[in-house]
Amino acid sequence: MGAIYKREMKAYFTTPLGFVFSAIFVAVSGILFYYNTFHQQLSATSPINLGEYFMAVMFLMMILIPLLTMKTFADEKKSGTEQLLLTSPVSIGSIVAAKFCAAYTVFGGTFLITCLNLIAIGRYGTPNGGVMLGYIIGILLVGAAFIAVGIFFSSMTENQLIAAVCSIGVLFVMMMINTINNSISSPFIRSILSWLSVYNRYVNFTYGIFDIAALLYYISLCFAFLFLTARVYEKRRWE
Repeated sequence: MGAIYKREMKAYFTTPLGFVFSAIFVAVSGILFYYNTFHQQLSATSPINLGEYFMAVMFLMMILIPLLTMKTFADEKKSGTEQLLLTSPVSIGSIVAAKFCAAYTVFGGTFLITCLNLIAIGRYGTPNGGVMLGYIIGILLVGAAFIAVGIFFSSMTENQLIAAVCSIGVLFVMMMINTINNSISSPFIRSILSWLSVYNRYVNFTYGIFDIAALLYYISLCFAFLFLTARVYEKRRWE
């Protein structure tokens, strides 16, 4: 597993993908941070609202994370290295876990760099450390779920663009469940959709509440998509 993790990390930074992802994420989140915090403060339209900034970051993740994960397995098929991977003395579960950890390292490291922006908020007052930590933990958990989804769709096709588009589509639906829920009259369906909503589970963290149920939800979501990815490759190994 360690060898595959190192191979994946090397692949991210011996090609432009890792650098481009990190550069775009840092640059765009910096712009979002300015317009959702300091710009509001300077124009005196409203107080600093971290919620709007982190919500914008989640939508940024919805687009950029599939671009990070699209090559995870799709590139193996296209380049013909898939058979070498499948015949290596490593379990499918370990391969999937190593690829997930590599993608999560790139995302998590990049996101934590953008969190340095939060230091500047102290200039305008005393920020609530618990709330800020809640936002950070929430985003890291959402990011893990998004990466698992992206890896699953990458395992389904050798076309990286199709993998990215499918991932973005599914993540968009997962993000918009709350909005869809408002137009449904059935309480039963509404309760199911509320339970599935990625955003609903994230909200408690924004109040500085460490929600164990939400943590288990995100871990379960990651496990489900990574399990499906492993099953796809288990089937392929024996074909």
